Amino acid sequence: MAEIVYMPKLSDTMTEGVVASWNKKVGEAVSSGEILAEIETDKATMEFESFYDGVLLHIGVETGQAAPVNAVLAIIGEKGEDVKAILANAKVAAPAEEKHEEKAPTSKEEVPSPVPVAESKTEKQAAPVQPVAVVPTSNGDGRVHASPLAKKLAEEKGIDINLVRGTGDGGRIVKRDIEHYSPYVPAAGGSVQVTAGVESYTDVPNSQMRKAIARTLSASKFSAPHFYLKMEVDMDNAIAARKAINAQDGVKISFNDMVIKAVASALRRHPKVNADWLGESIRYNDHIHVGVAVAVEEGLVVPVVRFADTKGIATLGHEIKDLAGRARDKKLKPEEMQGGTFAVSNLGMYGIEDFTSIINPPNGCILSVGQIKQTPVVKNGEIVPGNVMKLSLSCDHRVVDGAIGSEFLQTLKNYLENPVMMLV
Repeated sequence: MAEIVYMPKLSDTMTEGVVASWNKKVGEAVSSGEILAEIETDKATMEFESFYDGVLLHIGVETGQAAPVNAVLAIIGEKGEDVKAILANAKVAAPAEEKHEEKAPTSKEEVPSPVPVAESKTEKQAAPVQPVAVVPTSNGDGRVHASPLAKKLAEEKGIDINLVRGTGDGGRIVKRDIEHYSPYVPAAGGSVQVTAGVESYTDVPNSQMRKAIARTLSASKFSAPHFYLKMEVDMDNAIAARKAINAQDGVKISFNDMVIKAVASALRRHPKVNADWLGESIRYNDHIHVGVAVAVEEGLVVPVVRFADTKGIATLGHEIKDLAGRARDKKLKPEEMQGGTFAVSNLGMYGIEDFTSIINPPNGCILSVGQIKQTPVVKNGEIVPGNVMKLSLSCDHRVVDGAIGSEFLQTLKNYLENPVMMLV
């Protein structure tokens, strides 16, 4: 008997999903547990397993198309069954007890920070423009930087990925580059013809993640009374401590790992900063779950390091690296991006010295971390070279007052300037 597969609810805030790719074609056999499709939600692109054995009789949502939760996604049954009759009798929404619909987690949501990385799906131009030459995207060692999905699409479309110009971070080739790739056709005589004085533009439909970022952080910015506290940190001792730690066999930590450890230690001493705004009440969390911002193709996700104050720097570093890697590969589970009590966004690796972040509701604060910059400083009455890092704490004034936030930053500064203190 045929089974109707409905668009699953893969996150607590998901209202619709986009089919990123189908792993099966109509007429192919499907086994329970096999990956049927990849579905883009408001948080990430996730693999969706089949719950049935049979033959894929019908695809209800084509690749690249969006559909609301509980829309008919596919039909799996026995070869020869009447698909039209099944669709005619299909319910508009899946039954409440449908077993393949994942229930929304009850823990609070950790929302991505706003970094404008859009997923291009359609293109529109005011007037035709001749294609320009494409520069191959390579790191110089002959290896092309491309996402797994981009490589798969290029292979399916017969596109030489070496000729595609990447628009992702660091020139990485992503899905949209393959979808909108146009082979370079030189003009007569080998020169490139470009139409001068012609206006052109590209309309980029928002991904599910981008919609969630816009919706939630707009609400945060315009409803939560933000204020910002800034402080400079002398990182000389932290640099020396990191060098000593990394000298051990099998151990390698980053400055961001040290920041996360210092944040967790400071939150333990200042529990009023480890708080959430719930509207009718403020929740002061006894546990410390630190969200760490990670850039991905569609924007930014914030996987959560749980009980961060109970873990050593090396353990934190290993966990953060694992979460960040799986975030970029779109392998994070929804629950791994939920429940944070405080968030950290670090743009130091991009050369950003100082910035402020929008608070991820319902959190009361988020910390922005800039690059470590060598600069003249005054020590013992003399101007000497120093290494300075700027911190900015965004606070929701409904939750955290200026004095409380300042005391937290001062403790954080002391931990980073004297790393041995957070190891005790």
